Amino acid sequence: MCGRYATTTNPGRLAADLDAIDETDLDAAQQESTVSYNVAPTTQVLTVVERHEHGAPDDDPALRVRRMRWGLIPSWTKAGEPGVPAKGKPLFNARADKAITAPSFRDSAKHKRCLVPMDGWYEWLVEPDPTAKGKAVKRPFYMSHADGSRLYMAGLWSVWRDREVPDAPPLLSCTILTTDAIGELARIHDRMPLPMPREHWDAWLDPDRPAPAELLSGASPAEVDAIVARPVSTLVNNVRNNGPELLEPADTTGGTPALF
Repeated sequence: MCGRYATTTNPGRLAADLDAIDETDLDAAQQESTVSYNVAPTTQVLTVVERHEHGAPDDDPALRVRRMRWGLIPSWTKAGEPGVPAKGKPLFNARADKAITAPSFRDSAKHKRCLVPMDGWYEWLVEPDPTAKGKAVKRPFYMSHADGSRLYMAGLWSVWRDREVPDAPPLLSCTILTTDAIGELARIHDRMPLPMPREHWDAWLDPDRPAPAELLSGASPAEVDAIVARPVSTLVNNVRNNGPELLEPADTTGGTPALF
């Protein structure tokens, strides 16, 4: 499942590309700090939501770029200490086919759906290690759009507040929906993030209506056919490594064949 990805955009560029409102309130240096080649759960990530202006529910909703913690924290989570949610399993992925019914996600699935923009994501192929009998090796692959364009994955988000600390700021968090991998991608892993085609954004992001069930039924073959995978360096295995070299094709001259 999607546990690492890369994004080379910043909130300002993303908002301009989408004609959205940048609500991240970051200065120039902070804007560039959102670029990451090795995004990991629990970090702050960029999301796109559609919301009404605060206090104006009758106005048309607008696209907004927000930063959220990657790892959804349900609104009913208890506080571990004042203003801080109790530690629990990091809900950085959610099965699309169970999002409507799963207790941790069903409230968000009703009216708090988002897009998570990324350049591509990493997945690990587990296969026998020819140099060590009986053992397996995990080989990282990078999946991205063939033409280099940005991907937008379906996600859910939540707002958490410590009700015992009235002045504590709200904590926004999100999760990425996953679905059965199809096509060539299924040869690497049986799950993949759920791409959301642009023609479905209005229905997916609509804060006033539940999402049509068909948007949660699986990845579009046309969308997946445009995604290519390539083996990359094991540098990505360490979250402290974070540079463009992580996206470079791995050297397969030593006998490890590329799948694509």
